[in-house]
Amino acid sequence: MLQLTNQTSRHNGGMSRRSLLQIGVPMLGLGLADMLRLDVQAAESGQPGRSKSIIVFWTDGGLSQQDTYDVKPEAPAEYRGMYSAIETTVPGMVFSDHLPLQAKLAHRLSVIRSVHHENGIHAPSSHWMQTGYFGPTLARNAPQKPSFGSVIARTLGSRQPPMPPYITMPKSEAFGYQGAVYLGKAFNPFEVMADPNAADFKIPNLSLPQGLALSSVDSRRSLLQQFDTLRREIDQTGVMEGLDTFKAQALTMVSDDKMRAAFDLNSEDTALRDEYGRHRYGQSALLARRLVESGARCVNINTGNWDHHNDIEKGLEDHLPPLDRAIAALIQDLDTRGMLDDVLVYCVGEFGRTPRMNGHAGRDHWADCFSVMLAGGGIHGGRVIGASEKWGGGVQERMVTPLDLLATIYRVLGVPLETHYDDASGRPTSIIGGGKPVYELL
Repeated sequence: MLQLTNQTSRHNGGMSRRSLLQIGVPMLGLGLADMLRLDVQAAESGQPGRSKSIIVFWTDGGLSQQDTYDVKPEAPAEYRGMYSAIETTVPGMVFSDHLPLQAKLAHRLSVIRSVHHENGIHAPSSHWMQTGYFGPTLARNAPQKPSFGSVIARTLGSRQPPMPPYITMPKSEAFGYQGAVYLGKAFNPFEVMADPNAADFKIPNLSLPQGLALSSVDSRRSLLQQFDTLRREIDQTGVMEGLDTFKAQALTMVSDDKMRAAFDLNSEDTALRDEYGRHRYGQSALLARRLVESGARCVNINTGNWDHHNDIEKGLEDHLPPLDRAIAALIQDLDTRGMLDDVLVYCVGEFGRTPRMNGHAGRDHWADCFSVMLAGGGIHGGRVIGASEKWGGGVQERMVTPLDLLATIYRVLGVPLETHYDDASGRPTSIIGGGKPVYELL
């Protein structure tokens, strides 16, 4: 068993993320400094680096499998829904006619149609799918386990510091289950906090403190001097204590040309930006590619709300075309750049939607059987894993659990499956429990 105790230093009097936002220097936060410290420790210990990354499309609210990756063309209308099935580049694999671009790339991607867990409420299900474990209930919403993005950040670190290993955009999901919990604040995600499709898109978390210019922080001495001044000013308010040299490296991150360039979408070719789509989905996917190219391990794109209890057709018309374009453009772009084998693309939500349409022309929550999509990362493309029952009510064959999905992701990225971390009580806790990789994809 590979056991890693949580040695992240705890700063009881440190500055909170909110406080840092208020003064305009969030990247000087305690978590970032801890991350930088651990990067150095990993380098000194000679731990080998791993080259792969993951880009996640988190479909908050629950993507309807019946209207996307597991259509039922022979089902009665109330199950079949509004859309028709179309052929893909893989014989026998059919998608919804609202995924035409992914259908043309089906040989590059695979679908698991038999994902199952046992909760139909957003918060517990979101926790389950993002951590692998059931945890919160309506009476206890606090996260219990770290997200897979934080596990990846903790285990592998950034490929190219000072790029953060784990990034969410435009921000982390509302329930708070994309964080690190007992792994330590250093492994919480860096939040973009802006819409990449906005005309004035910029990263608030990369803004320099007022009065500082890039020219003034071009050396270690200048960084330390400027930061010491900032520290003294903050200390007078009594909100920051015990800072060390790694805080200066955090400021380096703010002023690093390569770091800032990675977020500069205006440097991309206009035609490529158009190919991704001039919407939040498309520009977020393009930015995600730039970030993993620059060293990020996990970039989580939190998409629009897919909780379509009423008039699901209208909801899907708003969300499916941009999602389809964004995913297809990303896969093609990664392939063109020779990056597809090194970047896993993952489309997932907390559950699916009911096989039968309800009386409001919508679909309700459904965790008994739903679908996820994976592409790249060196996995096999063109495969369908598992199957739902005739009308999609339950798993017919090859049940896959949330922990199985995480075990697959960790295996692809090179995270040792035997890894354990000490939880809040000091008990060694497995990152995959009883989960096993979906070996058909590997």
